Amino acid sequence: MPPKGAATHARLIDEAMTQVTVRGLAAVSLQDVAGAAGVSKSAVLKHFQSKEALQIELVDAMIERFTEAVWRPAEPLPAGRERLDRIFQGELDWIDGEDRPGGCPLKAAAIELDDQPGPLRDTLKASQQRWAKVLKREFRALNPNADDATLEVLVFQFKGIVLAYGHSRRLLDDETARGQATAAYRMLVGG
Repeated sequence: MPPKGAATHARLIDEAMTQVTVRGLAAVSLQDVAGAAGVSKSAVLKHFQSKEALQIELVDAMIERFTEAVWRPAEPLPAGRERLDRIFQGELDWIDGEDRPGGCPLKAAAIELDDQPGPLRDTLKASQQRWAKVLKREFRALNPNADDATLEVLVFQFKGIVLAYGHSRRLLDDETARGQATAAYRMLVGG
């Protein structure tokens, strides 16, 4: 793709992601993306042959951006507590979404797609299962003698804290949410 085409493509993905965080995946149309990006619907169709094609690429982009924002900064750190601390802070920062008006696009898509069979749900589910394995590995480094069932509960609790943070911070406008989430996380990891 020529540089101008690649830049337009990236701009269309950015615009679609912004809209998804506020309105949901199904509510975003090609026309909406075109209008917000200042191009025609036919220009959007040159990049994405259908709404479904846009959605598939958009879910992939969400996963990649989450990985870049949350995992990449934590990856070079030692496994266990130090890496988990960075992952936790990265997840909260990702939910805060300073670069978009809505919260976590992955969580928005997960809520929307949880009962919708198909390739979008399959892609999102697979990514969340991979992420749970990463978290389990980090909890194993922190608790080397823990059995699998205990590690899975720790991952479940970690995810619960992150979800509760998003709910309290974004829906309830709770200014104390980050402090509460951090305190709950510290209890989970033992101080």
